[in-house]
Amino acid sequence: MTAIRLLRHAPGAPGLRWLGLGPNLAPTRGLLKLQRLLKKHAFWAGIRSTAQLRHMLSGSTVVVSLWRGKRLVGFGRAHSDGLYRAVLWDIVVAGDLQGRGLGRQVVEALLEAPALRKVERVYLMTTNSGGFYQQLGFRNADTQQLLIRRMQASG
Repeated sequence: MTAIRLLRHAPGAPGLRWLGLGPNLAPTRGLLKLQRLLKKHAFWAGIRSTAQLRHMLSGSTVVVSLWRGKRLVGFGRAHSDGLYRAVLWDIVVAGDLQGRGLGRQVVEALLEAPALRKVERVYLMTTNSGGFYQQLGFRNADTQQLLIRRMQASG
């Protein structure tokens, strides 16, 4: 079995975003692989175009990915001001590899990144994985409300 390798991308993930780089800085069509991973294993992100993924990555403070050879098998990203708040986004692991600690590896790599290490609070939203995140120290925010404002799509 091929070992799974964690990549810590530069802020904005320029190598993944523009060149599709994977392990060892090899061109692997990484952006298309990210699109496929999200489409297959993340119901909330299944229709994102490569242009949207590029834009999403460009604004991400921390980006990590997991690779098994040339296969992208995990991903996560975060935004942070580096001091007060951070938010984890788009944490996903290929379904056939779930239950092996890979999601934990993605979350821990995000939390250990210098831009998140000292923040006061780290937020995340989940639809059906609350139990997983509670195992990693996250708790329900009973004193807070999640509010959403949907913006009109322009264009």
